[in-house]
Amino acid sequence: MIRRLLLSLALLWPIATAAQTAPLTLDEILRTSAVQAPQIVEAMARVRQAEGRALTAEGAFDTVFDVDAQSRVLGYYSGSYLEGKATRPLTGNGGQVYGGYRVSSGTFPIYEDKAYTDRLGELKIGGLFALLRDKAIDERRGRISMAARDIDAARLEREMVAIGVQARAAATYQNWVAAGLRLKAYQSLLDLAEARRAGIARQVQLGARPAILLTEADTNIVRRRALVVRSEQEYAAAANALSFFYRDDNGERLVPGPERLPAALPGFKPTRPGTPAIDRPDVQTLSARLAQSELKLALAENELKPRLDVRGELSYDLGKTGPGGKSRDGEEAIVGIRLTVPLQRRAARGKIAEARAEIDGLRTRQQLVREQIAVEVKGIAIGVDGAAKTARLAAEESRLADELAAAERRRFDLGASDFFLLNMREEAATDARVRLLDAQARSALAGIDLAGATADRAALGLPDGPLP
Repeated sequence: MIRRLLLSLALLWPIATAAQTAPLTLDEILRTSAVQAPQIVEAMARVRQAEGRALTAEGAFDTVFDVDAQSRVLGYYSGSYLEGKATRPLTGNGGQVYGGYRVSSGTFPIYEDKAYTDRLGELKIGGLFALLRDKAIDERRGRISMAARDIDAARLEREMVAIGVQARAAATYQNWVAAGLRLKAYQSLLDLAEARRAGIARQVQLGARPAILLTEADTNIVRRRALVVRSEQEYAAAANALSFFYRDDNGERLVPGPERLPAALPGFKPTRPGTPAIDRPDVQTLSARLAQSELKLALAENELKPRLDVRGELSYDLGKTGPGGKSRDGEEAIVGIRLTVPLQRRAARGKIAEARAEIDGLRTRQQLVREQIAVEVKGIAIGVDGAAKTARLAAEESRLADELAAAERRRFDLGASDFFLLNMREEAATDARVRLLDAQARSALAGIDLAGATADRAALGLPDGPLP
């Protein structure tokens, strides 16, 4: 029956079937989902997007080479010139340095007197340096820092997504195992009833038992078969859900077959149950956003400052004296200063107020998230302890119920018990075994919730520490 259901699923969805026969372990599921889960792959793409934006921001500091050429082909003047210039922005200051070469020939009008050079041209180097505004930070460096924080936030988001995916993968695996073991328990109960029915049929034929006992056995078989059919459906649904996390190397989903079902429900224990969750990625993401807001504040405060730039330039003409005369010969050094004072500065003050309000809001939210996490972790830890105690009680109940069922079977074989009481004992033992499975599953799921709430990377199959 299980195989027919799984075959139907395979026909409905293009899902590959696992070929292995060894029991499927939680580690195998976590290793697969950590690299193949679509949510994690999508989060990795967002990290690459942030890295691309950072590279774009760094382009503001690219060296720029500029060439300008002009020649008069008609008119009274015959001047032609060629100029090449390379400009490099400074990474530690809002200014820039540059160097260039230009050469001219012919004659120029008085209003283009600057175009004259000596015969072999002119070499020039210079620089512009910010002394107040744009000295410590400017728009270009701000964009780079913003982009770096975006990368941090994207990586932390990817890590939070990975923790959530791994927790869901572990929970889905536990549900699959529990569903499979419940099916086995009900199948064993059905097999026991069918085997007993054959013995009762022989005794009825020999006249040792009344015929009504065979009808009661058939009724019992139908009831137990209904439990098996329901469990088969639950197991097939659990296997299909697990295929979302269990994939091959190409990312294709795999449906684990019944042959891969473990013999017992594996437990789940967090590796750091008492560790505070202050290093959770969502808390660190708020820290990255807070750093961005502080950067916005620094940029706004920079706009309040007056601009005071100093510039210097050194040029040297080469070769014989050109048409421009001896005034172009030799070296020339120029030093200049520029002062710009903003008066009202309302735009800057508005940005400062906005940035400070954003910082206050993020700090408040950061404190709120920390407190929420503390309450959440404490509540889950209480649940973990309660689930463990319930599982221990369920194990004791299952043991006692099995002993009662075994004793009742011996009494029935000796003729000291009736069929109705034996069925009750067997079904009570199976129900106790199923309750034990459910209690163990709840205990494991509580541990998974705790691992997710405390960002227990090791327990969830992730590298210990931030993802690269």
